[in-house]
Amino acid sequence: MIVNNPQDFLYQLKYGNYPAAVPVCARAVMMIEPAEFSICAESAVDNHYIKLNAAANADRALSQFRGLVDLISGRGIEVVCFPGDPQTPDAVFPNNVFATTTNRTAAKQLIIGHLRHPGRQVEAGRADIRSYFQSRGYATIDLSQQDGVAELTGPLIIDHARRIGFCGMTGRVDQAGLRAMHVAFSLRMIFSFALQPAEYHTNVIMMVLAGRACVIFPGAFPDPNVPAAIAKAFPGRTLLLNEAEKNAFAGNCIALTDRDLFMSRTAVHALRPSSLEALESWGFVVRSTELDEIEKAGGSLRCMVAEIF
Repeated sequence: MIVNNPQDFLYQLKYGNYPAAVPVCARAVMMIEPAEFSICAESAVDNHYIKLNAAANADRALSQFRGLVDLISGRGIEVVCFPGDPQTPDAVFPNNVFATTTNRTAAKQLIIGHLRHPGRQVEAGRADIRSYFQSRGYATIDLSQQDGVAELTGPLIIDHARRIGFCGMTGRVDQAGLRAMHVAFSLRMIFSFALQPAEYHTNVIMMVLAGRACVIFPGAFPDPNVPAAIAKAFPGRTLLLNEAEKNAFAGNCIALTDRDLFMSRTAVHALRPSSLEALESWGFVVRSTELDEIEKAGGSLRCMVAEIF
């Protein structure tokens, strides 16, 4: 079911059947190592977080990538790394291209996204990534060969506990892509809504944390009833970000366990004391590392991590 107004979402939330399920958090993650890292001007057409005038330091980007790998693996989470390709020097954000899920019959699936910009569409064809998951029993759902733009967990935020999706409609997803992702991720419901023109991906302005909390920037929504409705899905555990926190990628975070919440050092430094206190009161430990070099390309920590279920 896809709903597109707050009233229908709240009605379904109250009267529909959305029991908590498992797994809520990924068992592992995949990442793509930067190779000759640079910034893509093509993506800057609709990604206003890209710093086109900032020189990219490839060595520093690689060092920061490895620091993130160490941070995540240090919490006992498996990190599957794939080598970068100099032909796609900004291909460090695999969550837009690759995702995995288990459907309602527990079958494992690799989902391949359909990206908007031709320069990034090349990433979807990587045979090594496809072969890795196929050899481990994942069936492939290839949205890159279907009509519709669908940048996976960039526009689509998933509450895995209840199989509910939240999707901001921008140029990075269209109606055909939305319907395709609803089926591919085997979701019970998606709540779709408009975002302000300056926003390109929902995962910059909100995130569901281990199915039990949410961070969200209300100013990203033309209709204020939308974030208010989303907050009601996480009563008492919704952190309202301010604009400075959002611009520093505090919304581009991810809980990889029920307790471990990962965000960039840029994001942590921007958090108000009250924001950090709220997250800690909900049982999260915030873990961070420097990613400012990679953030020049318009994404942050969550974008770098594709979940493996």
